[in-house]
Amino acid sequence: MAIPHAGPGEQVDVFSPDGVPQARTTTLIKTEPLEVIRLVMSAGKELARHQVSGEIMLQCLTGSATLRLDGQTCELSAGMMTYLSGGQGHSLVAREDSSLLLTILLSPKSS
Repeated sequence: MAIPHAGPGEQVDVFSPDGVPQARTTTLIKTEPLEVIRLVMSAGKELARHQVSGEIMLQCLTGSATLRLDGQTCELSAGMMTYLSGGQGHSLVAREDSSLLLTILLSPKSS
């Protein structure tokens, strides 16, 4: 069974009504060129270093997190956002219970 995603013109509440600790990471929108994810992380949780081919925008909705890039650290708190180039390696650690909006511009598939 496919996971339902928002369609064109459909409203999406990016904040979880249940609060961050009970909320789950959820893909809100997924199309061929775009993926939008509400990323929920408990305090101390870490996403190990990784990279994706598409460009990324990461916006902190609640809480705070530390984004580590090559030789650089970016502290994100509620209302802050940052941008990463496609293929840029990074890791993310939640400093407190946090909810982030992750937007990925997916690379076109080769023919």
